[in-house]
Amino acid sequence: MYGWLWRHLPGGTAAKALQAVLLVALVVALLLFAVFPAIDPLLPFNEVTTR
Repeated sequence: MYGWLWRHLPGGTAAKALQAVLLVALVVALLLFAVFPAIDPLLPFNEVTTR
């Protein structure tokens, strides 16, 4: 998959590296700000019970 992505990014090595870093940052931001908050209510981590 990484090879496929690297071959399909336009530009030289430096441009491809910058684009790859930006794509990783975009995926991380999407996960942190959209996906994880959306699924947080569905996770059982806040349901603490003690006996």
